[in-house]
Amino acid sequence: MNASDEITIEAHAKVNLTLEVLGVRPDGYHDLRSIVMPVSLSDTITLTRTPATFSLALTTVNGISATQIGPVEKNLAMRAAQLMQSRYNVQSGVRIRICKRIPIGGGMGGGSSDAAGVIRGLNELWGLRRPDEELAALGAELGSDVPALVLGGAVLMEGRGERVHRLALDGPVRGFDLVIANPGVHCSTPEIFSRWKSGLTTPPKMVQNMTFSIRASDVRRAAGLLYNDLEAAVFERYPTIARLSETLRLAGCLGVLLSGSGASVFGLVRDRAQGEEICRRLDADGVWNVLAHTCPMV
Repeated sequence: MNASDEITIEAHAKVNLTLEVLGVRPDGYHDLRSIVMPVSLSDTITLTRTPATFSLALTTVNGISATQIGPVEKNLAMRAAQLMQSRYNVQSGVRIRICKRIPIGGGMGGGSSDAAGVIRGLNELWGLRRPDEELAALGAELGSDVPALVLGGAVLMEGRGERVHRLALDGPVRGFDLVIANPGVHCSTPEIFSRWKSGLTTPPKMVQNMTFSIRASDVRRAAGLLYNDLEAAVFERYPTIARLSETLRLAGCLGVLLSGSGASVFGLVRDRAQGEEICRRLDADGVWNVLAHTCPMV
């Protein structure tokens, strides 16, 4: 096997620093607006060229449960590979190996990040040279979070997730340290959206203010702007998640928020030292956690 026949990539998890639900669309989906940022927590994906067939193997580490992994034919990474082959008339196949570190069904885009990683990886492995914007549009056919993760970096996601563009950050920024925790419960995204109630007043200029905070690496200001329209519905349905959020707040996080539709919550911290101390407290309580850093630009 030649070196060009295999590639290994990191598929980054995401957090939603803001998530607004603007209403229900005619197609039944919800209209969203969200600032999405990838974080250093990632699944490792190895793609190996094969003559024509597809295969998928998954392993889990760091306490991630494999019980919620569905059948291979429905896996987003496998579907992404098949879509790429079909759309670009590629004769080769691929063997996909994924080492999972991102909690499954945790609101951090675990399956979507794997699909996005496969799309970006196969674009390189198969020498397709398709632009990021085209690949992001392809990812929209697989799921709402996929386009943002294909594009990479800090992005504004709108619509059902199909409209994404990178935030204008005017060069590299430091990003934020954050503690991510997961209570080990699974949130049903359709159920959470069905419980969403309109009527909340969105803070004015939310997107502009959060973008400025990211650009300035101002973690305290960003912590004060965290917002998720789905949080109330999740906390009402899953009190365990509400209690975990309060635990992070009492531990000293500058700001705490549910990521996506749950079940993971994250807390922004001053620095890694504070984050490490909070992680030690969560370890003592037997709560899954990880200290991560946002990846504003990739």
